[in-house]
Amino acid sequence: MIPRYTRPEMASIWEPQTRFKIWFEIEAHAADALAELGTIPKEAAKTVWAKARDATFDVARIDEIERETKHDVIAFLTHLAEIVGPEARFVHQGMTSSDVLDTCLNVQLTRAADLLLADLDKVLAALKKRAFEHKMTPTIGRSHGIHAEPVTFGLKLAYAYAEFSRAKERLIAARKEVATCAISGAVGTFAQIDPRVEEHVAKAMGLVPEPISTQVIPRDRHAMYFSTLGVIASSVERIAVEIRHMQRTEVLEAEEFFSEGQKGSSAMPHKRNPVLSENLTGLSRMVRAYVTPALENVVLWHERDISHSSAERMMGPDATVTLDFALVRLAGLIDKLLVYPANMQKNLDRLGGLVHSQRVLLALTQKGASREDAYKLVQRNAMPVWRGEGDFLQLLKKDAEVKKYLSDAEIEEQFDLGYHLKHVDTIFERVFGES
Repeated sequence: MIPRYTRPEMASIWEPQTRFKIWFEIEAHAADALAELGTIPKEAAKTVWAKARDATFDVARIDEIERETKHDVIAFLTHLAEIVGPEARFVHQGMTSSDVLDTCLNVQLTRAADLLLADLDKVLAALKKRAFEHKMTPTIGRSHGIHAEPVTFGLKLAYAYAEFSRAKERLIAARKEVATCAISGAVGTFAQIDPRVEEHVAKAMGLVPEPISTQVIPRDRHAMYFSTLGVIASSVERIAVEIRHMQRTEVLEAEEFFSEGQKGSSAMPHKRNPVLSENLTGLSRMVRAYVTPALENVVLWHERDISHSSAERMMGPDATVTLDFALVRLAGLIDKLLVYPANMQKNLDRLGGLVHSQRVLLALTQKGASREDAYKLVQRNAMPVWRGEGDFLQLLKKDAEVKKYLSDAEIEEQFDLGYHLKHVDTIFERVFGES
């Protein structure tokens, strides 16, 4: 995490004080359950809460202890004993470090998912607003980066809305999958701790018991979580790249908002660059970079090793913080995006009507021309226009072989822009429902 791309709400989830607070709650809830089962004195469990519930844990002190013990959980428990006193001997009864570490990580990941879901709602709201604003704003559709047939700018945004709607559904599922708790002791057999302790802690922490753990919660759950973040990041980049293309000087169909006093270049005062979109592309790459280690973390030795631990200490905070920042930035970018319908129309007209070539092709086949012959007739009139040597409509009208099948009026009929947009309402209803 670096401050430049970090929002405080997400960063706070990963701060040491928050982590130690969660560790304490796990241990204290476990103590409550152990007390109810008669394993430890009830007064001891009450004392743990009374002495440490509102404590501010001394991060520096814990770090100092860890430098000697070389064990983070033991360092925390030692510091907790300094706060609680003699009753601290009843803390962590029958538990292993992974019970605390894994349960805490999953609490953090679910909290992070909740913030990311709120971010997605902001993106969806911005996309929906702008999609309806430009529902019928015609623009050129491109395949391979080349002019194809007309679409609307609203359809481009509706496509993104549908994509991020799927992202939200995936993240909800990923959150549910990672929201498990393990308090099962060494190698996960519950030999030293009753399964009812796990059930109590899980409920208290907003999780569900892991059906079967080894000494760790299975990392396929985390792999799915971080893979989902990676897919969302790819969706962020897809729309960012679209905006970057639209802002190119030769295109200029839309551009990022340029604020008063903003500078685009240290050397060239005229520059207005798509810096936010480019930034989103870079941030998306970083989120995706954590997908591979998450997948590799699934493969642990026997009942437990810690090869996953070092990776997760980085990927948990970094992936969630980075995606959180990217989604909020994307929402603002869409909300303030400058759109230029006149330039969209200018680009639509740039190829002299060639965007209607398929309609002419189909009209010829409906009048009796074979598809092969119709294709040749249309293409031989299209290529001169491509080279800047004429107007497509006029060339078709002058082509004697085309005129065998189509009158001037029938040819002109194929150049109706509205024909391409006749199902926009249907598509919007599919994406947004009845509006």
